[in-house]
Amino acid sequence: MPWQDNSGNRGGGRGPWGQPPRGNGGPNNGGGRGGGEPPDLEDLLQASRQRLKRAFPRGGGGGRGGGGFQFTRATGGLIAGALVALWMISGFYQVDTKELAVVTTFGKFQNVTGPGLHWHLPTPIQNVRKAPVETQNEMSIPATPARRGGAMPEGLMLTGDKNIVDVAFVVQWKIKSGRVAEEGDELPGVAKYLFNIDNPEILVRMISEAAMREVVGRNTLDYVQTDGRAEVAQESGELMQTALDAYEAGIEISRVNLTLAEPPTDEVNEAFRDVQAAEQNQATVIQQARQYTNQVVPEARGQAQRILEEAGAYAAERTADARGQAARFNEIYAEYAQAPEVTRQRMYLETVERVLGDMDKIIVEEGAGSGVVPYLPLDQVRRQQQQGGSN
Repeated sequence: MPWQDNSGNRGGGRGPWGQPPRGNGGPNNGGGRGGGEPPDLEDLLQASRQRLKRAFPRGGGGGRGGGGFQFTRATGGLIAGALVALWMISGFYQVDTKELAVVTTFGKFQNVTGPGLHWHLPTPIQNVRKAPVETQNEMSIPATPARRGGAMPEGLMLTGDKNIVDVAFVVQWKIKSGRVAEEGDELPGVAKYLFNIDNPEILVRMISEAAMREVVGRNTLDYVQTDGRAEVAQESGELMQTALDAYEAGIEISRVNLTLAEPPTDEVNEAFRDVQAAEQNQATVIQQARQYTNQVVPEARGQAQRILEEAGAYAAERTADARGQAARFNEIYAEYAQAPEVTRQRMYLETVERVLGDMDKIIVEEGAGSGVVPYLPLDQVRRQQQQGGSN
């Protein structure tokens, strides 16, 4: 278009912004402004309106400067359809693998959906709230090392035997992952978590501290510090779960780990360490005694069994010998009954032989001493006796 045709043919001799061309003369030169004056603001706005009219001409209508956009019923239907399509598309939602989604209809619980792509009636009819049910949350309740401002540290607890113990523990919890309500409940666990509690961290902390204090208060200091640490943690976890279920919090306690259980002062700590060392020494001595018992008792039992077997063998031997002597006596008695004099003489001689057989004596009959004294070769008698003893 020509340089001058910029204002709808309303006059010639005007510039592209709707003003006359600048001249080199003064203020009276052709009625124009001076060469250093800026363009008129009203002229600039008018030129902009003209350009917009040419960019959006009206359809089928007359008038100066062309036509503009005309809103019809068909155009309105297209716009409404596009808006409805966008509204329906907004109902699609994606649930991650570690999440569950709770769908509500006008704020009331509808159902629970699992991982994947789903669709619900768009807002404000239905809404979706997601919860990370597979995420393990961990909460540490450390023991306060010292009092601040006169306040009692949160880790100091009173035991059943009226002692004070400094306790620290770790609680692991997660959201219940059930998609349907349990027996006797109206809502599944994830819906309880989203609807019934406002700040789960504060709730879990308060219930954990209360449960741990109750369990510690039931037991003695020595039990909490030594053998009962695992039992205290287990009982505390069960008590926490019972309280959370009573609140319908939709939270599951996974594990409770007791990390610290000591008296609050260094002196008492040293005393209890000495007690624990003594208990360990006691356990060592008991173990050594058991090992010695396991070694000595079988040996003593073996010796006792050997003595019993030897006694049984001796008893059997003596019994058999006694029975043999009795049988021999019975036989001798039977012979004695047949010939008493002969048997008596024989028994007398055998007895004398047995008694006097080893004696170094020579018996001379009474009648042998009258008359000539007999010669007795004593050296030969002794030699015979010695030879008989050596044989």
